[in-house]
Amino acid sequence: MDIWQILEQRAGLHPDRVAVEDGALRLTWSELRARARALGLAAELDLARGERVAYLGRNCAAFLEAYFACAAAGTILVPLNTRATRSELEAILERARPRVLIHDADRSDLPEGPARCVAGSWNPGRFEPVSACADDAAQLYFTSGTTGRPKGVILTHGNVVSHALAASSELDLLDDDVWGHVAPLFHLADAWAVFAITLVGGRHVIAPRFDAREILDLLVERGVTLTNLVPTMIVRLVAEAEARGVGEHHLRLLLSGGAPIAPDTVRRLLAAFGCEYAQTYGLTETSPFLTLGLLRPHHYQLGPEERLARRCKTGRPFETVELEVVDEEGRRVPADGRSVGEIRARGTTVSPGYWEDPEETARAFRDGWFHTGDLATVDEEGYLDIVDRKKDMILTGGECVYSIEVEKVLMEHPAVLEAAVYALPDPEWGERVQAAVVPAGPVEADELLAHCRERLAGYKCPRGIELRDALPRTGSGKLCKAALRREAESR
Repeated sequence: MDIWQILEQRAGLHPDRVAVEDGALRLTWSELRARARALGLAAELDLARGERVAYLGRNCAAFLEAYFACAAAGTILVPLNTRATRSELEAILERARPRVLIHDADRSDLPEGPARCVAGSWNPGRFEPVSACADDAAQLYFTSGTTGRPKGVILTHGNVVSHALAASSELDLLDDDVWGHVAPLFHLADAWAVFAITLVGGRHVIAPRFDAREILDLLVERGVTLTNLVPTMIVRLVAEAEARGVGEHHLRLLLSGGAPIAPDTVRRLLAAFGCEYAQTYGLTETSPFLTLGLLRPHHYQLGPEERLARRCKTGRPFETVELEVVDEEGRRVPADGRSVGEIRARGTTVSPGYWEDPEETARAFRDGWFHTGDLATVDEEGYLDIVDRKKDMILTGGECVYSIEVEKVLMEHPAVLEAAVYALPDPEWGERVQAAVVPAGPVEADELLAHCRERLAGYKCPRGIELRDALPRTGSGKLCKAALRREAESR
């Protein structure tokens, strides 16, 4: 099965069922298939197999159509980050060399180069989908570039379909499920659900942007049963739910990933929505899921706090992958929940490598494994817990400090909304621990420092805490600690 066949099969089985809700627009499966066919890229623009088509736009039904239409044409879709600057977009387009750029009608700052096509403006044409092999490239995602230039991650038809099949099994997806596309569709945090929900015949409900009040209304009014949000979205959604109540809803599972989440936020989420919650961990290179924090049956026999701690772990391996946590010599670390090593993975959802970048491919994909650069522990049940990125670990006075451990402690304080911990050069200690915090209420830096000293060894405590209105982020919403370091070092 290739990506187009996921839609073709669904439209054949249930042509008249509602597939997509995008504001006032409602499309059945047969209509979604017809609109994807109408895009007709190969016929109208004479594109050859393997040529690239870029997409720059907000969440909408046309984005879903482009994912399937490009797969049907044998072309490679390049989703572009709507938050990227013009120069960042130009650099990506120069590397990907797309023939066509699909964009929102109101975009006026488009880079020069590829032919342009307004999203949703395609007319019916004579276009017959072509079949694809599992190893054929289907999508090209450019990573956030928190350290150096972004890398183009290739995902094949086999990667995408395998992930969709596994996600439908892991999450018990059924045809009465309704997925809320709240996170951006240009990012795999949400895009994977395009294929998994279509595979089972669920319904896609699309939000063009995140606004906590609007999203809470969307969840209730459209009967959303599942969605995936980054922790900052969850914090705001929970606060909105607590402020005005939730009402009758159908949300059964809320997933999160991309950043640490405070256990108290999970506790409040469970109280507000009464749904299940699971941490996820993954990368663009892995389609994306590597782990899921879903509880096993015996975990429900645990006490409330033990169960909450289990929910807040990074999770156990996703169905398609084999994971190992290894030391510098490539040996598995003990499964004791304490020993730290790097996560490496292999399986059907792991990318074949980076676009026209053999050096980076050779660096990350070695000996049959993808080396993630993420450090973790693993417990006796096989559940991982991320402790840091290799590049974010702080070495101070010969001691290792894992930034995520310090961030979790900071976020335990009720007046902290977000926290980022990073290293700064220090003439005596080599590096020192520094923190930036976005307050959720009135608080002073000294109070947060005292909070850390009560809970952490002295060498792990921040030497300074900066209170900020916001933290710098990459286009995909991840914290950009490199920007914090640059700002601090320039002062």
